[in-house]
Amino acid sequence: MAKEAGVEPPRRQSWLVLAGFLAASVVVSAIGGAVTAGSVETWYPRLIKPGFTPPDWVFGPVWTVLYVMMAVAAWLVWRRTGFVGGRVPLGLYAVQLTLNLGWSVLFFGLRWIGVALAEIALLWVAIAATAITFGHVDRRAGWLLVPYLLWVGYATVLNAAIWQLQGRPIP
Repeated sequence: MAKEAGVEPPRRQSWLVLAGFLAASVVVSAIGGAVTAGSVETWYPRLIKPGFTPPDWVFGPVWTVLYVMMAVAAWLVWRRTGFVGGRVPLGLYAVQLTLNLGWSVLFFGLRWIGVALAEIALLWVAIAATAITFGHVDRRAGWLLVPYLLWVGYATVLNAAIWQLQGRPIP
């Protein structure tokens, strides 16, 4: 739906779009969780991990908060631009969300730690680009992605350390 820049969408429509962004986060999270579940119970505990690996219980709450923040950020951009006017920032949002899911598939589903490392580096770049473009539309939206960018930066270092500790050189 096209809308004029700066024109507020009707309240009901706005809440429905927010619900859509939240639903997209839930779908990515659910698919990623399904892919991850088996490996978290069997394969992941047997990996050699660095001392800075957080306890397993941390991941669920952190990702829940990050997915909500991502959805709200996308919604704020949509409110300012609509889908047509926001096709670049919202397109980047879709790309980073897809890469987010891709990392879970590569790391936990396929157990390709090295390929996942390359992919998460690309994910970090996509998040940075999304945060920058979001920030040009709505500063709050850009800032809402900063914790996600930091967490994925940390996850990248963690992925690299796990890869190296399994006896493989960092590419």
